[in-house]
Amino acid sequence: MESLFDAAARDATPEPLAVRMRPRTLDEVIGQRHLLGPGTPLRRLVESEAPMSLFLWGPPGTGKTTLAYVVSNVTKRRFVEVSAVSAGVKDVRAAIEAARRELGMTGRQTVLFVDEVHRFNKAQQDALLPAVENRWVTFIGATTENPFFSVISPLLSRSLLLTLESLEDADIAAVVDRAAADPRGLAGGITLHPEARDQLVRLAGGDARRSLTYLEAAALLAEDITVEVVEKAVDKAAVRYDRQGDQHYDVISAFIKSMRGSDADAAVHYLARMVAAGEDPRFIARRIVIFASEDVGMADPSCLQVAVAAAQAVEFIGFPEGQINLTQAVIHCALAPKSNAVVKAIGAAMDDVRRGAIGHVPGHLRDAHYAGAKKLGHGAGYKYPHDFDHGVVKQDYAPEELRDRRYYEPTTHGAEAPVAERWAKIRTFLRGA
Repeated sequence: MESLFDAAARDATPEPLAVRMRPRTLDEVIGQRHLLGPGTPLRRLVESEAPMSLFLWGPPGTGKTTLAYVVSNVTKRRFVEVSAVSAGVKDVRAAIEAARRELGMTGRQTVLFVDEVHRFNKAQQDALLPAVENRWVTFIGATTENPFFSVISPLLSRSLLLTLESLEDADIAAVVDRAAADPRGLAGGITLHPEARDQLVRLAGGDARRSLTYLEAAALLAEDITVEVVEKAVDKAAVRYDRQGDQHYDVISAFIKSMRGSDADAAVHYLARMVAAGEDPRFIARRIVIFASEDVGMADPSCLQVAVAAAQAVEFIGFPEGQINLTQAVIHCALAPKSNAVVKAIGAAMDDVRRGAIGHVPGHLRDAHYAGAKKLGHGAGYKYPHDFDHGVVKQDYAPEELRDRRYYEPTTHGAEAPVAERWAKIRTFLRGA
């Protein structure tokens, strides 16, 4: 049972430093200059009395929640926050109904802030439409994913989309300095060494909230904050990596190209960066499975088996242990002989199909199992390969128009070398020189 002392201590617990240091006006917001300058749409909307609908799209820690709070604070509107992670349609409708009552009884408007709005399904997003259309609330949705793919068109078309950018190192440094000195923050009660400050900036990876979390953790350990104190406070380094932004594409591109280039060390490095940054392990596993056929293919058919097994292992045992299975698959694929003959084969065949080079299925290959098929000549003259030596018999398989087309051109790399030799013999036997 909780004691009175415990209850008092709990109630006396201050808010996190990142919450205490949340800006109260647009002028206090650090970074996002493209959104906050004089005459910008956000400035004009804040200065007006009319309800609005906004989507704030940007990486974590760039100020999406902060801007929503500032809009509410500056315009003197109620601030109601709904998390798309835990809320359902019922919660959304309840928040909207409460806002309507408040507007009708007092005339006071409400800012309805939906964090991670991309997690809402279509029905949940549809529930927001009446409030947006009728301007019962000032709706602000925050998302780290491209809203053009994650938000329904009717809702997006009725809203202003503002894109937030990752904070620069100078911005993060300003955030840290302000928190160290401001009465709402640490009020000058610590000594922050320049090297430690630089370390905080580096570890933040463009995320202001993360920098304040690390600073607060360091301040709990010592008043004299050195690099060593910061390293003790931060249990693992944060990687400058945005799962939805350019870094996401840069790192996964380097990951694939390192495996393709047979550099296992580099591939494992990029794997570690993605894992440390919280990348979805299923996404990583899917990329390895694709690579196994796209870049290794028949040069080492076991790569696909290893990649699929790693993907299944990640689903079965989860993380952190699953990273070992992914690492094994990455090393196997990186060191395997390479061949892109498989992807070139389907690419060439698809090109022919798209340009209309299809032709008719030879009659002897057509389905002869239904009534009346024999009357049409389907299946007539088909030779069953297992009835012949070596399981191969000379007959036409491709449509007449495509008999000379060559799609699969194997390399002589790894296990594909004997495949190439066998395929050359079979192709010559079936089609001639």
